[in-house]
Amino acid sequence: MTLVLNEEQQMLKESAAGFLASKATVGHLRKLRDSGDELGFEPAVWQEMVEMGWAGIAIPEAYGGLGYGYTGLGVVLEQAGRHLSASPLEASVLVGATAINCLGTEPQKATWLAAIAAGERQVTLALQESGAFDPAAVAATATRDGDAYVVSGEKRMVLDAKSADAFVVIARSSGAVGDQEGLSAFLVPADAAGLSVTSCDMVDSRQCGSVALDGVRLTSDALMGGEGDAWAGLDRTLDIAAIGFSAQLLGLSLEAFERTMDYIRERKQFGTVIGSFQGLQHRAAHLFAELELARSIVLKALQAVDADDENLSRLASAAKAKLSEVARLASNEGVQMHGGVGMTDEYDIGLYMKRSRVLEHLMGDYYYHLDRFARIGGY
Repeated sequence: MTLVLNEEQQMLKESAAGFLASKATVGHLRKLRDSGDELGFEPAVWQEMVEMGWAGIAIPEAYGGLGYGYTGLGVVLEQAGRHLSASPLEASVLVGATAINCLGTEPQKATWLAAIAAGERQVTLALQESGAFDPAAVAATATRDGDAYVVSGEKRMVLDAKSADAFVVIARSSGAVGDQEGLSAFLVPADAAGLSVTSCDMVDSRQCGSVALDGVRLTSDALMGGEGDAWAGLDRTLDIAAIGFSAQLLGLSLEAFERTMDYIRERKQFGTVIGSFQGLQHRAAHLFAELELARSIVLKALQAVDADDENLSRLASAAKAKLSEVARLASNEGVQMHGGVGMTDEYDIGLYMKRSRVLEHLMGDYYYHLDRFARIGGY
């Protein structure tokens, strides 16, 4: 498959770029941050995204979505990365809907995926329990009590936790912490008795939270798939999420690079445009080459999701590791080439650095995925 967008995907890219450039920019993120907005996004703007079909891009048509695939969603996520656009697109559409599609029962898919696509509900994944990403390190417990389950534990780094209507909670029904076997997934309403959310702002001014489950009692209908059999669906969900965040990192890196090039073409030092300095030109050329490689691996990984490629996990880790590395380089170079003003809040380049640091760690950082890539390859 050629590593280029088709005509429809290119049109979607241009449409997303135009909309986000006017409705969900870095300036809008600043306003949300400075106002202390609890949700961390504008519901009216999110509703416009829903009306454009973005909430249902990757949801199958059978469940009320557009069935446009993850390559289409990745195109939109790339543009969201360029503008640091704040919305539930990542938490609810990329991660939440994917988790339901990979883990849920048919009734759950029919009900919740249609609601997500229509913008009526938001769902997010509650998995991580410590500061380090380790999907098998689940200590939260799910104990059977007759026909019901009692779930207890605490989840951290839950994206858009405050606005979620439900959580896909991963809990351990058997086995020990670190085992892939024995994990179960549950679809838990946000208003369930015993569930509480503590929200917090991340360094990039986006919202996340901790979810505490204190003896939350769930009917058997809340179980997603078979008891103790969640790993395969969870693993695929995390692969897709890692690729989606890689697409966002790509957009962020491209924008940081272009803003920096514009700056060094105008900034003068000792009467000379600093972009004429050979040292900066060499650094810019190196970053440009890295961005071209990053663009290719992201598109290859997105296409692999839609093609159900057997090498999906390897490509997901390759993409996330590479984009984490490139985004760090692009944001660091951006701040450094801006000089002292790059460290001030007045200039947007620092916001790109902050967002890149958060995205680098979501669903596994550079070191996690580099190690995983090696292990999958037999090393």
